[in-house]
Amino acid sequence: MNTPFFLDAHLDLALNALEWNRDLTRPIAEIRAAETGMSDKAGRGRGTVCLPEMRRGRVGMAVVTQLARVSQNAGHNPVAVWHSPAQAWAMTQGQLAWYRALEEAGEIKMIASRADLDRHVALWQNGESKVIGCVLSLEGADSLITPGYLERAFAQGLRAVGLAHYGPGRYAQGTQSTGGLPPLGRELLKEMERLGMILDVTHLSDACFWEALEHFSGPVWASHHNCRALVAHQRQLADDQIRALIERDAVIGAALDAWMIVPGWAQGQTTSETSGLRLEKLVEHMDHICQIAGNARHIGLGSDLDGGFGREQTPGDLDTIADVGRFRDLLAARGWNEEDIRNFAHGNFLRVLRRAMAWDRNCG
Repeated sequence: MNTPFFLDAHLDLALNALEWNRDLTRPIAEIRAAETGMSDKAGRGRGTVCLPEMRRGRVGMAVVTQLARVSQNAGHNPVAVWHSPAQAWAMTQGQLAWYRALEEAGEIKMIASRADLDRHVALWQNGESKVIGCVLSLEGADSLITPGYLERAFAQGLRAVGLAHYGPGRYAQGTQSTGGLPPLGRELLKEMERLGMILDVTHLSDACFWEALEHFSGPVWASHHNCRALVAHQRQLADDQIRALIERDAVIGAALDAWMIVPGWAQGQTTSETSGLRLEKLVEHMDHICQIAGNARHIGLGSDLDGGFGREQTPGDLDTIADVGRFRDLLAARGWNEEDIRNFAHGNFLRVLRRAMAWDRNCG
């Protein structure tokens, strides 16, 4: 079987470039060496993501984020948190400028239309490209000063939106918070639907999850989520949520953050050695989703490997993002056929993207 290319549905590339000051065009060994002795952030010197490693692992496409939260308590959690929507908007604009600079340098290709998508996929399937295709997503909508800013962001190439990140948000309640959608969130969902954008339900509180599905009829995915039945936490998807997503023909991206894969992980204490965490453990989450669906059409990769952690919080048999290619053999060993493996690698998320980009407005 030929090795398929991978579509990673969640990478925080710009956040790493601007807030962690990582030059992601450099080899991973150089990035790690440059952080020797640094302790300002967890994962320093142990990063797993850079563009050369993505190419080595045939990660030919990624959904890449803009991320800037708004909180009056920004000093308590300084990563991606700002005191006002205007500051957060400015940060996302800086992140966009970095993506555009990489595109001008020929490192990546921003994908905002069906024509862009089909052309890029064909090049990777034919082995004719090393340029990484990037679909722009907003992780948490706090930076949209008003819902009217969404059309401006759409014109800049934004194609997917998650309403919240961690804690209470301006448009929805996020991870580790409770409650339903505020009026501003329902207004934003209407604007997303009008523009033909993808709703990412990742990080939503349970109440917001169900309300968002009720108020939004467009394409949906969960870019980086694992299963609550295997690791009990509100950040994970419960079985009834998985069923609801399957009914919407959504896709769920399996995440490689260790605490979301095995129960009882204590951040900063547990290790892959003490927990026995290997990539095979994530396959158990994938299999759980497939058993609920009765097929492999609703699972993909949403690694989040650069989401604020490094090798200290990943499976022991993963050194860099290039190792996601190991899933091919792990899935084949479980009896997955070639079509199902390709759908996991890229086909399922491409199905949602093609549906979202099918109409002319998305081709502008």
